[in-house]
Amino acid sequence: MQNEMQAAREQQLQLVRVSKNPSTSEDQEREEEDSSKSALSVFRAKEEQIERKKMEVREKVFAQLGRVEEESKRLAIVKQELEGMADPTRKEVEAIRKRIDSVNRQLKPLGQSCIKKEKEYKEALEAFNEKTKEKALLVSRLKELVAESERLRMKKLEELSKTIDTLG
Repeated sequence: MQNEMQAAREQQLQLVRVSKNPSTSEDQEREEEDSSKSALSVFRAKEEQIERKKMEVREKVFAQLGRVEEESKRLAIVKQELEGMADPTRKEVEAIRKRIDSVNRQLKPLGQSCIKKEKEYKEALEAFNEKTKEKALLVSRLKELVAESERLRMKKLEELSKTIDTLG
């Protein structure tokens, strides 16, 4: 970093010297060429430094990744050990919970079907009761008509009987 700064200062000093000393155009061209070479070398030095830093960072990242992988393996081993130490009935509990979930999933459509059938039953019962009432009304009306018909027929028979009695 200091080398870069020194190179930049030298370049500025050369530019100041060139501007103060009137010299020939060849000298100016040579100095410009030297300054461009100097700028190019400064640029290359910076590029090399950047590349070195990049490689260092890459190496650090890969080293960190290696450590992370090792730690992940260790954590997996610890997790397995913890699971092994867990409640011995855990597997049975999990199996029962899964079975309960399965039964719950089966109960839902059955419950909906039951509600639907109850509704249909209530509607059918209501219709049955209405028809039963209608039948009862019709039966009572029929009884009234039959009774009225019998009364009228009896009345006619009595009249005919009186008429026959008066004739005979």
